[in-house]
Amino acid sequence: MNDATPAKALSLVREDIPLAISVRGLVKHFGDVKALDGIDLDVPRGIIFAILGPNGAGKTTLIRVLATLTKPEAGTALVMGHDLAAEPQAVRGAIALTGQFASLDEDLTGRENLIMLARLWGFAGRRAKARADELLAAFDLSDAAGKQVKSYSGGMRRRLDIAASLIVTPGLLFLDEPTTGLDPKARQGVWSMIRQLAQSGVTILLTTQYLEEADQLAARIAVIDHGRKIAEGTSRELKSAIGSGFLHVAPADPARLDEAEAILEQRLGGTAQRSPEGAQLSIVAGSPKAANEALAALIAAGIELADFSMGSPSLDEVFFALTGQPLEESEQEERR
Repeated sequence: MNDATPAKALSLVREDIPLAISVRGLVKHFGDVKALDGIDLDVPRGIIFAILGPNGAGKTTLIRVLATLTKPEAGTALVMGHDLAAEPQAVRGAIALTGQFASLDEDLTGRENLIMLARLWGFAGRRAKARADELLAAFDLSDAAGKQVKSYSGGMRRRLDIAASLIVTPGLLFLDEPTTGLDPKARQGVWSMIRQLAQSGVTILLTTQYLEEADQLAARIAVIDHGRKIAEGTSRELKSAIGSGFLHVAPADPARLDEAEAILEQRLGGTAQRSPEGAQLSIVAGSPKAANEALAALIAAGIELADFSMGSPSLDEVFFALTGQPLEESEQEERR
């Protein structure tokens, strides 16, 4: 991990805003692995708050601890004003959780799933049916209400799974990687639904490994890696903490990417990051003059550019600056 430490400067929230979650020093071990390594976190009520990090960073463990599904070894937490250790039942009554995998009966129809869950929550027969129909309409699933869930697309299943979490409207909704495995169109649909939930007053804590998802949805973002929070703030604050002078360069000939990378690093003194597609290089330039000199060096070396620009970093570049590796590479390492 790099020595960049914007977390302290960006971790403050206004003291006059009530908190949905307040965590101090949370620790959770799995054998010799510290899934959570002393995390502090404050989540104001009424916002979408994203926990961003690669697979294995501790995102799901944090959700499971806060949802009372597993106990921490150390630390304290208040969830919707209730002490996690002393009042677990009160915490459960104030939250809802949607995990990474749908908790639905695939042989039942969408409507039957929701009616069954409503009955388990104590709704009488007519009220259970009315609540199921209300949720199906709200999540644009009325036309598929009578179809078995096993015939649903990935996006439809995800919407139904989240609807099932809202039989009783919670004060706080945990969404653990809500769009994992969805195609771009289905992902956009789930994003729209999440925004609508937040507008209705539900506080949402979501985990994601998608940088764009955190950028698009969250009012605040906490970046975690190897069980530690390494930064927190709005998307704009996180990007500003890294700096705005990022040079983006796309060589016309991909075969000269390595050469271009070496020239940029020599001229600008930093480490260049490759885009996920491998066609673009990004590096901190510091000033327009330094960027122009680096571009001149590329041209002098005969490297033709398909595109270049100077601007603010993406969240992907923020993660790289904080950890020394792109999110995709970090994910691969966690899977080994």
